[in-house]
Amino acid sequence: MAVLQKMREKFGVLISVIIALSLLYFIAPMDDILRMFDKPQDVGEIAGTGISYEDYQAEVAKFTTINEITTGSSVQNEQTQTQIRNAAWQSLLDRYLFFKNCDKAGIRVSDAEIAELFAGEHVSPLIAQNPLFADESGAFSPQRVKEIDNAAQNDPNLKAYWDYLKSSVRSQQYYSKYAALFTSSSLYAPSQVESLVAESNLTADIQLVSIPYGYERDTTVEVSSKEIKAYYESHKKDYKQQANRDIEYAVFEVKPSQKDIAEAAAAVESVIDEFATTENLKSFLLKYSDRALSDYWYRKGELSTINSEIDAFAFSGNKGVSKIFNDKNTYYAARVVRSAQIPDSVYVKHILLQGDDAAHKADSLCKVISKKASSFQALAAEFSADQNSKYDGEIGNIGWMTQSYMIPGLESVITAQVGKPYVVKSQYGTHVVLVSKTTKPLLKKQVAILEKSAVASKETYSSYYAQANTLATLSAGSYESYLKAVDSLGVYSHRMNNVLESTSSYGAIDHAREVTRWVFDAKKGKTSNIITVDNKYFFVVALKEVRKEGYKDIKEVAPAIQNTLYTEKRNAHKTEQIAAKIAGLSSIEEVAAALSTEPVSRKDIAFSPMSAPAVEPAVLGAILKTETGALSAPVQGSRGVYVFKLERKEPGAFFTEEDARLFSSQKAQYSSQMIYPVMQESAGVVDNRARYF
Repeated sequence: MAVLQKMREKFGVLISVIIALSLLYFIAPMDDILRMFDKPQDVGEIAGTGISYEDYQAEVAKFTTINEITTGSSVQNEQTQTQIRNAAWQSLLDRYLFFKNCDKAGIRVSDAEIAELFAGEHVSPLIAQNPLFADESGAFSPQRVKEIDNAAQNDPNLKAYWDYLKSSVRSQQYYSKYAALFTSSSLYAPSQVESLVAESNLTADIQLVSIPYGYERDTTVEVSSKEIKAYYESHKKDYKQQANRDIEYAVFEVKPSQKDIAEAAAAVESVIDEFATTENLKSFLLKYSDRALSDYWYRKGELSTINSEIDAFAFSGNKGVSKIFNDKNTYYAARVVRSAQIPDSVYVKHILLQGDDAAHKADSLCKVISKKASSFQALAAEFSADQNSKYDGEIGNIGWMTQSYMIPGLESVITAQVGKPYVVKSQYGTHVVLVSKTTKPLLKKQVAILEKSAVASKETYSSYYAQANTLATLSAGSYESYLKAVDSLGVYSHRMNNVLESTSSYGAIDHAREVTRWVFDAKKGKTSNIITVDNKYFFVVALKEVRKEGYKDIKEVAPAIQNTLYTEKRNAHKTEQIAAKIAGLSSIEEVAAALSTEPVSRKDIAFSPMSAPAVEPAVLGAILKTETGALSAPVQGSRGVYVFKLERKEPGAFFTEEDARLFSSQKAQYSSQMIYPVMQESAGVVDNRARYF
């Protein structure tokens, strides 16, 4: 019991990592489920295996128990839900694609390896960085791993989490080994290493003449429609596209009016005197404040996360109630309830008692422990219903606890007297609790905060809705009418191209999946009725263009292709022109004069792949093929045409074979990042989840 509750507290900062490791689950809202009846029945396809909606839900449902163990709740916001869905999909990719490829490659991960990764010399980061396995100093403890392993054998929920950890560590090991196949096998032959070292040790000095292409259009260069079509056909894979849409939309954000803001301020002012004198702060704040009373003990600086002026007031030594502070239309006032020297952490022991006689038995045990504190472990072993709390190897030890790392019901341990046992009740039963040691006490405050945010009234809400409704009515369902309506009403219309089925954000507005669903269900040229997002934004959307999955139409990409071909032909034409102008010239000075420019000196040009380039790659290549003292032919670069005289080209010894191996390893490391995307493309993975969620 204690292990699980403490794990939930500890996992507050770790939960995003867990989600990314495909831990949690997501149960779709009923509206989403109903939508699937007019959609294709496959959520996706992986290596020829169709993944139905039911398959997908069955996969994510397996993580329900783990989610409840780590968070204590099944509630997630939309961002977390998206991460959960991605994690579930990743687990299916691993099962139907990655692990099968590992098997074909002869990769295995043994149980002995897993044991080593949990508590050996090379512990997995998933374990070493897991706060569940940390001691009171925050350092990884192999002893804690053993304790959790033992506890899991008698606790089904903890066992489920433990098994998940083993599975995650195993998966990570498979990934490491598969990547190592590429990084370790990316070896240069001796001749390649020799060539790389030789070239990389070169340095050169040149006199360089540069003729930029410039921005003026060369009217002598033409690109035919036939050339555009030929380029399109030969590069068609570059124009593959997902289904997407171009839209325009107007959005009306519901904001509190000046009247609403004034009413929020007045609401705080009207009760500020009562706030200063009331003895029942809990009831008062429930009635008048957006923030309930908290028994949290704040140290200096912590209240700044709410409002910096409240923090300054609380630790100023002033009495009574603060003045009213305004921060972005939220009004605050503070009252210091208590001040005390409170430690950050306390070391807690407990004996959990359950049953009808728990209270009587707890009193008796308290008396025994008060007389002989050393008897605590023996009494815990005999009477406690929680035999899994064995921090530091002793039954009954919960370990170090803080206000943010606390079993509900035991909050009083933070202020408890050291060495004095007492009785407390929680949802788990009756506890005999003993605080045996604490960290150094600090000045802390309990602070009541009166908080009121300005919110849009029904009148304000209705006024924004009316504006959106006017636009939707005038648009009359068509794109042309929408354009006229936004113009006549003076409403700003946003443009957004290439909207995908997975799009959920429009500008700074998140959670807008309803907008995307309408966009992909509507026909080209149509305008929506009002689409409400987060009960705060009213969208009116016009569908301008519809593109199906496949290849972009040649008409759409023709301008870009024309520009590419024009640039290639212009560069080649410019190079030919310069070659004709300098034909027969023998010095760089003559070349510069003929081209109406001046030569520039470039010293110590390096060829090492680990050095910043001093000239364009085309010039580097030309230097390798040019004899010292010779004048180069015109070199066609990406920014201009170059002619140079090679003054010096000498070998060095600064780039070693070790550097060559390091460069090879870096290239392989970079290439390994493409393994999974290439694997998915090769397997024909299709992800249609956006149609459902």
